Amino acid sequence: MSNDQRAITEDQRRQAGLIWDYHQMRHELRPVDVAIGLGCHDLGVAAHSAGLYRAGLFPTLVFTGGNSPTTAKVFPRGEAVHFREHAIDLGVPSEAILLEPGATNTGQNITLSREILTAAGIHPATVLLVSKPYMERRSFATARKLWPDVEILCASEPLEFDDYLKSIGDEKLVLDMLVGDLQRVIEYPKLGFAIEQEVPEDVYAAYESLIRDGFTDRLITS
Repeated sequence: MSNDQRAITEDQRRQAGLIWDYHQMRHELRPVDVAIGLGCHDLGVAAHSAGLYRAGLFPTLVFTGGNSPTTAKVFPRGEAVHFREHAIDLGVPSEAILLEPGATNTGQNITLSREILTAAGIHPATVLLVSKPYMERRSFATARKLWPDVEILCASEPLEFDDYLKSIGDEKLVLDMLVGDLQRVIEYPKLGFAIEQEVPEDVYAAYESLIRDGFTDRLITS
């Protein structure tokens, strides 16, 4: 473990677990018109999308995402391109996948995927967003704001918090990301980027506690 990968305390783990649970929408999945796999550093999004396709939940899958500082080295040809290749390796036919290779934020993921679908003559009434586990609520709130006339469901790889910590291998990074995404859930509605989501008191207290403890690397600044 490097110096910037400090271990977290049991109290910090408990606080982070509250935020982790809040971020997940826990929607009951059912067949939808299309799914959108949101690009990120986590190839598990592509794998879970492929599994849901093979389970027959949707006929069309969009992968969206260009590059970010955290993914450029891992996915040099872009997040969506690598996700598509991984899904094909896992048995999704190439003709079932649409590619959106330019988005650099969640709003663009939604807006540009919608444009790709429209160009393909697809006008869905139900859309499944597949994301990292801690990004479900933010992606839901963003899509409901930008695409209000469709029904939005969310899904992510079914991992427990401790298992996700182990899979990433950097506890501080995960807590920074959990705190950063919650800040965006809170602040983005004020900027017109997302619909408002109620934050329970214990979740907000956990958020403030982790900020005081220095988990601030993913916070946006005014």
